[in-house]
Amino acid sequence: MGFMDPGNVVWFEIGTADGPAVQDFYRSLLGWEFAVDADSSVGGVRYTRIMAPGMPFPMGAIYENADHPEEAMNVSIVSSDVVADQERLAKLGARVIVPAAQVADVTVFARLADPRGNVFSLFQNNQTPARLKEFADQGQEQMGEMLGGPVPGSYAWFEVGTTDAEATQDFYGRAFDWRFAFDDTAGGKRYYNVFTGNQWPSGGMYDLGADGVDYLMPDFLVTDVPSVTAKAVELGATVEFGPDTNPDGLVYSRIIDPRGNRFGLFSAPVDGQHA
Repeated sequence: MGFMDPGNVVWFEIGTADGPAVQDFYRSLLGWEFAVDADSSVGGVRYTRIMAPGMPFPMGAIYENADHPEEAMNVSIVSSDVVADQERLAKLGARVIVPAAQVADVTVFARLADPRGNVFSLFQNNQTPARLKEFADQGQEQMGEMLGGPVPGSYAWFEVGTTDAEATQDFYGRAFDWRFAFDDTAGGKRYYNVFTGNQWPSGGMYDLGADGVDYLMPDFLVTDVPSVTAKAVELGATVEFGPDTNPDGLVYSRIIDPRGNRFGLFSAPVDGQHA
C-alpha cells in the first residue's frame, strides 16, 4: 500500500481565528515554517502551509475563515471519492460538519466527526496518480536523505483516545479498513497499534477506560519530550498527560495548546533500550 492510498492519514489541519498566534506558538515550540497557499486562500479563507524545519514540502496547514472562525485541530485521511465516502460514513454514524467541497480545482475535502465526536477530514487530490506517486516518493526520498526518517518537529503519528474501544475499532475498521493490534511494549497500558494498510503501524489507539476524554490528534516527533513539554507550558500550553516513558524507551506527552487544541509529542525508542 502506498503513502497516498485511501485510508492513510497524510495531513493535519489547524482551524483558527488567529493564524499569527498559532504560527508564533508552533514556530517557537517546534520550529515550523509557514507559507500562504495563494491558490486556496480566496473568499475570506486563508490557507497557510506548514513545513517541518528545513523541509521543502508541507505536512499540514492552518485554515482561517473570516466568515466562520473556529478553533480545531484534525487529521486528514486520504479518500478516493470524498462524496461517496461522506455518504458511506454517515451511514456508519459519522456526522458531516463540512460537506464535500472543491478547493482550487485539485482537491476535494469534507470534514466529519466520528460517532465519538472526534473530528477528521477526508482528502482527495485530483492530480494524476502518477503525479501523486512522484510527490510521495520525493517526500520519502528527501526525508531519507536528510535524517533517515522524519525530522524533529514533523508529523509522524496519529492517536485515537477512546472511552469505548470496541465502538472505536468497529467504526474505523469498517470506515477505512484500519487494523488494531495490542502493543505489548507499552508497559501494560491499554494501547493498540493502528495499521492503515502499511506493513508498519502509522498510529495508535489508547483505551482510556470510562474516565477519559475521547480525542483524535496528530503527534509530532521531538528529540527531548520533557524539555519540549516544559517549553510548551512556558508558551501558554497545558500538559494533559505525561511526560511518560514506555519500557522500550519511547517517551511521550499529550498537550493542549493555548487555543485549546490537543496534540502529542513523542521521541522514538533508543535501539536496544529496555526497562
